Amino acid sequence: MKMFSEDVIHFLKKQGYVIVSTIADDGTIHNACKGLLKIIPEGQIYLLDLYMGRTYRNLKKNSVISLTSADEHSFSGYSLKGRAEIVPKENLDPSLIRAWDEAIVSRVTSRMLKNIRGEKGHHLHPEALLPNPKYMIRVEVKKVIDLTPRYLK
Repeated sequence: MKMFSEDVIHFLKKQGYVIVSTIADDGTIHNACKGLLKIIPEGQIYLLDLYMGRTYRNLKKNSVISLTSADEHSFSGYSLKGRAEIVPKENLDPSLIRAWDEAIVSRVTSRMLKNIRGEKGHHLHPEALLPNPKYMIRVEVKKVIDLTPRYLK
């Protein structure tokens, strides 16, 4: 059974990243931006993490996770609730690493084109300076919440 509609998948792919929320030892919520790697309509989302920092430490102790993506221009978004599993780098399919590399090239290209058009943004290319992924986060989504206000639907 499909967990994600085509609209949700299209929206998430268009955004290209999500804000990942995990629970820290002291019960507070930690947020971090993570790039989307792969979306499976039945309810799995794959993210690559470039650091083994707070998100990693939190997920090692508590697999509860929330992914949020919003578009201010369209006044819409989604929150995805579920459980996460850490997949070590050595267990990653090489095609996933290639997909990440292609996503980085696409982001750099998009930033360059926006800079040429004179759109506001970072004048450097931060994506090109990102480290290689350290591990993958596999999320089993249990609930999709549409953040679009009812009066706009």
